[in-house]
Amino acid sequence: MTAESIIGILIPFLGTIAGAACVLFVKNNLPDFVQRMLTGFAAGVMVAASVWSLLIPAMQQSEELGRWAFAPAAIGFALGIGLMLLLDRLIPHLHLNSEQAEGPKSHLQRKLLMVLAVTLHNLPEGMAVGIVFAGFLSASHELTLAAATALSIGIAIQNFPEGAIISMPLHAEGVGKKKAFAYGVLSGIVEPIGALLTILLASHILPLLPYCLSLAAGAMIYVVVEELIPESSQGEHSNIGTIAFSLGFLLMMALDTALG
Repeated sequence: MTAESIIGILIPFLGTIAGAACVLFVKNNLPDFVQRMLTGFAAGVMVAASVWSLLIPAMQQSEELGRWAFAPAAIGFALGIGLMLLLDRLIPHLHLNSEQAEGPKSHLQRKLLMVLAVTLHNLPEGMAVGIVFAGFLSASHELTLAAATALSIGIAIQNFPEGAIISMPLHAEGVGKKKAFAYGVLSGIVEPIGALLTILLASHILPLLPYCLSLAAGAMIYVVVEELIPESSQGEHSNIGTIAFSLGFLLMMALDTALG
C-alpha cells in the first residue's frame, strides 16, 4: 500500500476529528437550524459522491456488458441497501433528536447509542474510500488517485459537521468536553479501519469491483434517506436543509469532476 493511499484513507477521519474538536472551543450547543443545515449539507455530499465516485465508475467498469452495463451496479446498490437494513436491525442506536432507540433492546447509555448511530452511518463511507483506493491500487483506468482523493476530501468535508453534531449535543447533555470530543472521534474511527480492511482484501474484491462500488453507494444512499434527510427537515419548517443539501451536492459534484 502506498503512502498516498494511507494519507487518503486518513483524510476523512481528520475531518471527523476537526468537527469533534468544536466542542473544545465553542461554548454553546449548536442551534437547531445549524444542525439541520449541516445535516442537509452532509446529505448532499453523500448523494453526489454515490453517483460520481461510485455508481458511474461501477458502470464504466462493466462497459463490456454493453446495454447491460448497469446490471452489476444495480445489483450492488440493492445489496448495499439490504446490508444497511440488516445492520439497522442488529445494532442498537439512537439518532439525533430522537427519544426512542432503534434496533434490538439494549441497556446501553443514551450517549453510547448516539455514538453507535453515527458509527453505523460512517461504515459505508469507510467502505467507499477503501474500495475506491483498492481500485486505484489495481491500476484501474476509471479509478485514478485524483478521483480517490476527491472522494476522501468530499467525505472529510461532510465529516466535519458530523463530528460537531455528535460531540456538541453530548456536551449539552452533561458529558464533559474532553469526553464528548473523545466520543466524537470514536464515532469516526470505523472509517479508516473499514477502508484499511477493504484495501487489504483487495485481491478478493477486485474481480467484484463494480458490485463493491455500487454496494457502498447503496449503503450511503440508505443513510441519507433513512437518517440525514429526515433530520435536516425536523422542527420548524424551513428550507435551510434543502439549500444546504444543494450546496453539498454541487460542491462534491464539482470536486469529483475537477479532480477525477
